[in-house]
Amino acid sequence: MMHRLFAEQLRCATDAAGQVDLVKLGELVSAAYEASDRGRQRMTDVRGHTHDEVEQDLLRTQEFLDTIVENIPIAVFAKCAKDSRYILLNRAGENYYGVPREQMLGRTPEEIFPADVARMVNEQDRRVVASGMPMFLEEHLLEVGVKGHDRVVNSRKMLITDGAGEPQYLVGVIEDVTERVNTQQRISHLAHHDVLTDLPNRSAFNVALAERLERAQDASTSFAVLSLDLDRFKEVNDVFGHPVGDMLMRAAADRLAAEADGAFIARVGGDEFMILLPDDACRDAVLALAERLVEAIGTELEVDDYLSHVGLSVGIAVYPDDGVDAATLLANADSALYRAKREGRARVRFFESEMDQELRDRRLLQHDLRQALEQNQLLVHFQPQARMDGEVVGFEALLRWNHPTRGFVAPDQFIPLAEENGLIIQIGEWVLREACREAVSWPRPLPVAVNLSPVQFQAGDLERSIHQILLETGLAPTRLEVEITEGVLIGDFTRALNLLRRLKALGIRIAMDDFGTGYSSLSYLQSFPFDKIKIDRSFISNLEASPQSAEIVRAVLSLARALNIPVVAEGVETEAQRAFLAGEACDEMQGYLIGRPEPIERYLDLIGITVERRRYA
Repeated sequence: MMHRLFAEQLRCATDAAGQVDLVKLGELVSAAYEASDRGRQRMTDVRGHTHDEVEQDLLRTQEFLDTIVENIPIAVFAKCAKDSRYILLNRAGENYYGVPREQMLGRTPEEIFPADVARMVNEQDRRVVASGMPMFLEEHLLEVGVKGHDRVVNSRKMLITDGAGEPQYLVGVIEDVTERVNTQQRISHLAHHDVLTDLPNRSAFNVALAERLERAQDASTSFAVLSLDLDRFKEVNDVFGHPVGDMLMRAAADRLAAEADGAFIARVGGDEFMILLPDDACRDAVLALAERLVEAIGTELEVDDYLSHVGLSVGIAVYPDDGVDAATLLANADSALYRAKREGRARVRFFESEMDQELRDRRLLQHDLRQALEQNQLLVHFQPQARMDGEVVGFEALLRWNHPTRGFVAPDQFIPLAEENGLIIQIGEWVLREACREAVSWPRPLPVAVNLSPVQFQAGDLERSIHQILLETGLAPTRLEVEITEGVLIGDFTRALNLLRRLKALGIRIAMDDFGTGYSSLSYLQSFPFDKIKIDRSFISNLEASPQSAEIVRAVLSLARALNIPVVAEGVETEAQRAFLAGEACDEMQGYLIGRPEPIERYLDLIGITVERRRYA
């Protein structure tokens, strides 16, 4: 009966997670020893009488108690209350002290521990004996522990008295919580620090900003918030892979921290950082620091034989001029950063009032773009492509947005927004489907060209999507031409190249768009057999005014002839431009001279629908 009761009490001293309640466990051990003493007293009282069963029960109880104490997973000890001499130590106690129990039992603290530790232990023992009250220490640092290392422990020490109330034993339990405390500290650190760079994270920055705002409001001081973004860092990940990108990110973070002069710097996500500068830093000092940061990051980063030239753009907002609360300060610092990146990157810009409206307009346009698909605001216009003699040989499908209040929004305004938020994947599929659905209805089987964004190559299953659209619409693959820019290949080159080859195997034609504006187009021509090259309109528009543009166009045409690749000149608007291109044996042209991007209804005669057919359709 006593065994079951003790086991049940021991279970109650342990919670569902296996953590031991030292208070309950200490009381349980004390009660067990008191029960054992009472049993021995009872044996003395009945000795000489016929009570063998009492003796056997006491022995079984003592063995059970010894087994339990020996296997309790935390240190348990007992001492003589008079001189603190150890009389019991369990297995966990041996592991905790790092000393065999034979070297502790029968000895006092002075005989076991260094003098300063022994004095502390004896003082605690005297206090418990004198007061008769238990002593509980939580997360207490002890200089003696496993293998002599400092440990953090929870401990409880209690006094057991005899029948006359005289001190008899000191019973203690010690729970080593060093690893638990260290783990909690690591978790706390991770909760407030970036794993990759070990800089404070966004959560820690928000706390620091709130504290800085409170202090600045009380003391009427000012301070600056810097929003930083690494330029061209995505290209590092795309070209060299994420492991190299991670190393370069750590190197960039180290440079920023070294140049920040002790300011609070945090990595708030991706390639973005935030800095809080000290109070009352003058505008010139803030600008000087920001420019030093730009210069530090602008120097080539070298990691494991990889060289990468990334840049840094910085936007600055100042309290209280640019905002008196955290949300406003951060938004305005981001506005200044956006302006710095838009003006050419590797720049520093302070917030200006007109930036706020510009950012608001941008965010509103992003919001409206999400509804454009659902509300049928997007349109596909078609621009004819022709041979140099004027014969139309195909169309390019071009996306247009007819906003309900803004009217037609320029593609160069909304397409970058769609690429930033990933909506270009859904929009791109819609354009492709609409272009194929329209082209399959033309009596003349002219090809249709559709632009693909680099984002579509990097995310989603583009090959499956194009194949499915061709099956749904019934358009022959040979009538579809996809136009890509260098941005498609600057990312994961091998993956993009394999995807282009699979598309070409389906019969789809591949054109290199905006040729001449990139930095490595020649190597791409060597790597993939493009079906067409499109000379960028910027060279065509300057043909008559710039001899350099004319020479570039001649060079591209000569190169294409050598590679046996047809060339389309974009942006042809005048007869003089057409004549020059014809004289240089250009294959095709596209531009206002042939036709503007319009709804296909404007070109019904070109696709083979006559007036009579329209009348009876």
